[in-house]
Amino acid sequence: MAKSKQQIEALPEQFDNIEAAAEFWDTHSLVDYEDLQRDVEFDVELKSGKNYFAIDKELSRDIDKLAQLEGILPETLVNLWLKEKILEKRIQKEKRGQA
Repeated sequence: MAKSKQQIEALPEQFDNIEAAAEFWDTHSLVDYEDLQRDVEFDVELKSGKNYFAIDKELSRDIDKLAQLEGILPETLVNLWLKEKILEKRIQKEKRGQA
């Protein structure tokens, strides 16, 4: 149950540091300070370090099964395979360039 307005500690204008803010919010509820809250808008630019590729459903099922047998995530298995294949291609290319 929310505290009455007389029992609610005043929200500090500013905290001295992140620890002070954390300590305050560890012992207080945002519900008690709803009247002080305001809507804000902001932009978020999400950048992923990953690219996603479509994979045939049957192939995806096979990858899932093999990954489970290996005890790794399917994405880890696919990344390992792709790295191996790229390395093979680079080695082949270097051999052709030297011949």
